[in-house]
Amino acid sequence: MEKERDKTIIDKIWKLLASVKLAIVIFALISLTSIVGTVLEQQAEPAKNIQVLTKIFGKSLAPTIYSIFEKLGFMDMYHSWWFIMLLILFSLNIVICSLERLPRIWKIIREPIHPVTEEQIKKFSINRDIVLKGKPDKIKNVVTEAIKSIGFNHHAELKEDKGYQIYSQKGNYTRLGVFITHVSILIILLGAVIGVFFGFKGFVNLPEGKSYSVAFSRTEPLNQAEEDERDKILHAIGASSDNISNAAMQLGMDEKSLRAKMRRYGIQPLGFSIRNDDFNVDFYSGSDMPKEYRSWLTIIDKGKEVMKKSIEVNDPLTYRGITFYQASYGMNPNAHGEFIIKVTSQSGASETKQMHLGDKFIIPGTNIEGTIKDFSPALASDQEGRFSTYAEMMNNPAVLIDFREGGKDKYSGWILKRYPATWRLPEGHIVEFMDLWGVQYTGIQVRKDPGVWVIYLGCITIAIGLFMAFFLSHRKIWVKLVEEKNNTRVIIGATANKNRTAFERKIDRSISILNKKQEGEK
Repeated sequence: MEKERDKTIIDKIWKLLASVKLAIVIFALISLTSIVGTVLEQQAEPAKNIQVLTKIFGKSLAPTIYSIFEKLGFMDMYHSWWFIMLLILFSLNIVICSLERLPRIWKIIREPIHPVTEEQIKKFSINRDIVLKGKPDKIKNVVTEAIKSIGFNHHAELKEDKGYQIYSQKGNYTRLGVFITHVSILIILLGAVIGVFFGFKGFVNLPEGKSYSVAFSRTEPLNQAEEDERDKILHAIGASSDNISNAAMQLGMDEKSLRAKMRRYGIQPLGFSIRNDDFNVDFYSGSDMPKEYRSWLTIIDKGKEVMKKSIEVNDPLTYRGITFYQASYGMNPNAHGEFIIKVTSQSGASETKQMHLGDKFIIPGTNIEGTIKDFSPALASDQEGRFSTYAEMMNNPAVLIDFREGGKDKYSGWILKRYPATWRLPEGHIVEFMDLWGVQYTGIQVRKDPGVWVIYLGCITIAIGLFMAFFLSHRKIWVKLVEEKNNTRVIIGATANKNRTAFERKIDRSISILNKKQEGEK
């Protein structure tokens, strides 16, 4: 009681932070809050998370629960002060627990093995007793080989009155497995914190033919004045070749203020530009279900094209630590693209043309003239042969072309990109609608995580620590050779801090080797 009263406040705090119970509580809190942070999309528009909460709690409770979660910081949980505090407390707990226990464990690791008495050997958790024919001097080498066969390559021996004592230990450093695991957890936490504070997650809807030098993090909806200011900032960044200092000068503000506004509007500069050269989506035959969508991207750094790559789902592009993932796609409203038409005459002459609505072309080697009259991103026809557009996405793109010859109307019809049967004209000429370029955008998720390699290092380290902690053990063995007339009594004692059963099997195997050698000598 007196000792408890004599403890200072620092001693009490140290004892609390060294508590395993505290570690369990903090870990449980981190796990539970992370579940909430996974269910609720971070930094998303309110409507998205309210929709999620509606499915869980119902329409009446969802707005209230959202408001509570927002005030508690769950909409940007991984940047919240309380989540960072949980990580700091957990790290302190791990460090102090390790410091409390490491000196005792280190003493056990460094302590050399010493010979023991026969009575002590018999008290060990593992002990065996056999009799072999022959004097201890003769038996000693055989016993030594048997010990080596179960992994004890280095041993010490002591000459005693009636024989010898052989003793050895291995795996003493495996006791550090739990501490290596502790260090690996700290490494993983460090990597996560680096990713949170020095990385970012964002997106960019990149139209065909356009380039962006920024990505956008998810933010609350902006009013018209804020959108106008954001557009001015984007224009200034583009005009200054991604130089934030020059952009700030153009806008008449200092760089610190500009960066603050960029964070507010979710503008994340990349330090280079990325251009969408082309985008294409393939569908399963006879359906509107996407089979594959792919973007052809170019990285432009300091005015030079430094990298080209096509990306698709699960095959991203990475440049200067920033990774671009194929995530979605869509149509740009009011965009005017270029029709790419491949015309092949019956004789085999072929031309690829880039045109706009209303443009004309000639089939090579003929007087047949085609005029692009209309376009549908998703063409459908009813039973009476009437055509209509059933979607705004390019699910079934088609172009209407009128054909004339000698100034007279010849025929007209819809040519569908996905259906080659519509490409062939009555005379055998082929007019292939290849693409309407410039009207689609590719939705790209952008992620920079400088802590990911630290996390990988932590994962490798934790695998090593867990393997040492669960599958390896600190093993000690003593073998006493006692002369009894013309025989030698072999008394074996051993200990293991883990996996005792496996160690016993190895000792039994070594005894079996000794017995077989005795039988072989007969």
